[in-house]
Amino acid sequence: MSGKPLRSAAWFGDSDGGAEGGGGSGTGGGLRAFSHRSRMRQLGYLPEEHLGKPVIAILNPWSDINPCHMHLRERAEQVKRGVWQAGGFPLEFPVSTLSETFQKPTPMLYRNLLAMETEELLRSYPVDGAVLMGGCDKTVPALLMGAASAGLPALVVPSGPMLRGHHRGRTLGSGTDLWAYWDEYRAGRIDECEMSQLSCGLARSPGHCMTMGTASTMTAAAEALGMALPGSSAIPAVDSAHHRMAAASGLRIVELVREDTTPAVVMTREAFEDAAATVLALGGSTNALIHLIAMAGRVGVPLSLEDFDALGRRVPVLADVRPVGEYLLEDFYYAGGLPALLRQLSTVPGALHPDRPTVAGRPFGTYYADAETTGPAIRTPGKPVAEEGGVAVLHGNLAPGGAVIKHLASSPALLCHTGPAVVFDSYAELRAGIDDPALGITADSVLVLRGAGPLGGPGMPEYGMLPIPAYLLEAGVTDLVRISDARMSGTSYGTCVLHIAPESHAGGPLALVRSGDPITLDVGRRLLQLEVEPAELERRRRAWTPPPPVFRRGYGSLYAEHVTQADEGCDFDFLAHPGRDPFPDPH
Repeated sequence: MSGKPLRSAAWFGDSDGGAEGGGGSGTGGGLRAFSHRSRMRQLGYLPEEHLGKPVIAILNPWSDINPCHMHLRERAEQVKRGVWQAGGFPLEFPVSTLSETFQKPTPMLYRNLLAMETEELLRSYPVDGAVLMGGCDKTVPALLMGAASAGLPALVVPSGPMLRGHHRGRTLGSGTDLWAYWDEYRAGRIDECEMSQLSCGLARSPGHCMTMGTASTMTAAAEALGMALPGSSAIPAVDSAHHRMAAASGLRIVELVREDTTPAVVMTREAFEDAAATVLALGGSTNALIHLIAMAGRVGVPLSLEDFDALGRRVPVLADVRPVGEYLLEDFYYAGGLPALLRQLSTVPGALHPDRPTVAGRPFGTYYADAETTGPAIRTPGKPVAEEGGVAVLHGNLAPGGAVIKHLASSPALLCHTGPAVVFDSYAELRAGIDDPALGITADSVLVLRGAGPLGGPGMPEYGMLPIPAYLLEAGVTDLVRISDARMSGTSYGTCVLHIAPESHAGGPLALVRSGDPITLDVGRRLLQLEVEPAELERRRRAWTPPPPVFRRGYGSLYAEHVTQADEGCDFDFLAHPGRDPFPDPH
């Protein structure tokens, strides 16, 4: 147990002058401490409720318009219950809600804003540790980035996946089946009446997407990092086990404060390697690469796209979960959840580091040592979903900084393909023109979307699953090679090359592509190549002019000035600097 004084004690002084019945008017610590104690009395707190106890911030991104987090007001009460039981004092802080469903142009534009808010809340208030609640795609990485920079003990309470969807006897996965049914609707094979029925069955409970989208991927990554309790990430949001996990997390954060276990202690190079291996074994979202690189940067851990590619070549996919597999997160949970998958993954030589520290207070290997696989949603390395991880990193003259593809969710016949480009300069242009037969899009075409990266999007929206022309869908064509500097939802599928760096707005080679140019995708060779002579590309580069900035003022202007490219995590350059800002003097 650490003998380090509680940070919050600096706000309140060394004495409150006795119990509330005695007036609570002590003067220990001077004027400011007296003022702080007085305001605590104004809030209705007894001195014995908080003085001398670890003060725990519960960061809650609940809102009326975030379905992933609609149950978190209740879960916060269960976290508080655990904090009280352990002898701590909980304080709930509302923080920005990044609703993947509703926030435009994309919550990714605001991930760094929530990270800044998290860091500054923890830095500026009298708190000793933090419980980070959330699951919706950008929330978990934002909270962990901010908490890592603040340097106070913290752990994650994942919001949990929603229940399975249902429609006309079929089990549905949110996102994944949305895209599939929408294509069927565009092709004229289902009508508006069925789409209306579908809207009531796709997502039918609190919680994040129950496919292996970004939310499920990032909550699992938090658990694999050792920043959440064992088994916590896959518990369905409405399961009573989720209530108990929240209370257990409240208990544990108080002990983390007493042990002075900060994120930097847990989030080591080995932890990030294990999180990356876990993402690959899950067949997880390509978005995880951006987020993990940004999170690693906050604790000074080097992590690159090449690390993911190297791991992906030797880590099999073991989660048989959509969109790569057959099942959903509820099935994954019943099969043993992440501990069971980690147990299987641990049999792959060198895949995991069992001896590293975690927020559970015991080595990472204990997360999975006794786990059993009890259902078909988790495979063994001897019978994997795929022999290698679900994400590949590409390079070539079209992506000097790298690009990624979720090749296991792609069409095998298109993984080695050369075809003529059909270029769209914006998502608005794409939507307006994609069904125009005059563009001459065929099954051999390579659809190119630019102007959708961190600067151009703005915020790098999930536009990367470019739609297929309706006339091709009607003819039975269900996939094309599609490349962009955008991201795509982790619930999506198709032969989609994403995160091209540098992006077109930053002057990357994507800005030089013209319709008709041959483009080669060769996943086996990890190649993305524009088949145009270097002299012609140089001529085009000299003629290229940067597009005008999207933002003229406010947060958007700050974002555009400081955001890094996808291969660097899209963090702000000034937030990724080493070191830590000093805590304020509470006096």
